[in-house]
Amino acid sequence: MTDSDPITHRRILKIAIPILLANVTVPILGAVDTAVVGQIPAPEPIAAVGVGAIILTAVYWIFGFLRMGTAGLTAQAAGADNRPEVAALLTRSLMIGLVGGAVLIVLQGAIHAGAFALSPVSPQVEALARDYMSIRIWSAPAAIAIYGITGWLIALERTRAVLVLQLWMNGLNVGLDLLFVLGLGWGVSGVAFATFLAEWSGLALGLWLCRDAFRVSAWRDWPRVFNRVKLKRMAVVNGDILIRSAMLQAIFVSFLLLGGRFGDVTLAANQVLLQFLHVTSYALDGFAFAAEALVGRAFGAGAVARLRRGALMTSLWGAIFALGLAVAFAALGPWIVDVMARDPDVRETARAFLPWMVVAPVVGLASWMLDGVFIGATRTGDMRNMMAVSAAVYLGAVVALTGPLGNHGLWLALLISFAVRGLTLWLRYPALERAAAKGRAHAG
Repeated sequence: MTDSDPITHRRILKIAIPILLANVTVPILGAVDTAVVGQIPAPEPIAAVGVGAIILTAVYWIFGFLRMGTAGLTAQAAGADNRPEVAALLTRSLMIGLVGGAVLIVLQGAIHAGAFALSPVSPQVEALARDYMSIRIWSAPAAIAIYGITGWLIALERTRAVLVLQLWMNGLNVGLDLLFVLGLGWGVSGVAFATFLAEWSGLALGLWLCRDAFRVSAWRDWPRVFNRVKLKRMAVVNGDILIRSAMLQAIFVSFLLLGGRFGDVTLAANQVLLQFLHVTSYALDGFAFAAEALVGRAFGAGAVARLRRGALMTSLWGAIFALGLAVAFAALGPWIVDVMARDPDVRETARAFLPWMVVAPVVGLASWMLDGVFIGATRTGDMRNMMAVSAAVYLGAVVALTGPLGNHGLWLALLISFAVRGLTLWLRYPALERAAAKGRAHAG
């Protein structure tokens, strides 16, 4: 796809649909991991895999900036028709991923100690979880480098390749789970080895999918790759995204912790309802990623009209899906709650707060879609600052609303933070267009 091709509904769906399908495979893999160790007649293996996976996911999440930063910078370089820089960006992102993963391997002892100090479990579960993590950590370089590959492919609108990559990794992981755990009886270690092999094979496939970049000598043009200005720009973009994401994570963690003040039943109900938000995020990711690619290309080319069209059309599709989700949650929400929770008190409590899930996709639409727009334009300073504003408003709303409204006030505070983030980013959007018009795309 080139920048002479018009931004059409077909083009947007061609980018978004593979991402939606790829996202479907994520919860399936987690379910299979749990199911295979669930065949072992003891609770400790299930708990160990759950705890170990959560800890490593949280640690790897630190490097989530690599996907977003790579996507925005690469899309801009592509929009500026700077093929050498496109290739060099892939090399830089791979190097960050591999080095970052190697650092995690070196620090694995500290990671284990810190994680189990914060989340104490039984000695049996801790021992199994340490075994699981000690195996999986050796594929950290591959797992983190894949973030960069995914962002690079999204920027070039090659989301079918992203789908192929996810299907391969998750499909192989499932197959190896069955072989190692049920066939060979390796237990928790079998689940870890399955993921280890799937992630390294995923990196190999990812490199093959990016093979066009390696036909351009710029991927190993070391003066270009290590260009001080480019590295500084990448560091600033990634740093802003990291700070922004940390604040967003803090909002969700505090939401869960504060929900515990209202009792275990309410805490469990909130956890069930948060899955509705995860589904919403997975669904809208496709269109937010399409915005990253299309807006980034337009920004890199200094084409303001194309940038605006990309932002509006991807947001239109996001709105269609958000409304569809709201209707689905209203109609099917009680049934979904019953599927996810067996305890009657949890079911009743979750249903009482279900209306918040019906309005959440609509209230949060602007924040999700504008995140994609601003990532594509690498206006990450605005993203960081507006997240700080929304986090401050969230804290104020929690203090003001949870007293009189209880858990309803907590949910209202969370949705207010979504709305504030969307509104403040929208207010910063004109500056984004002005920057594009002045040709301040850092892709040259």
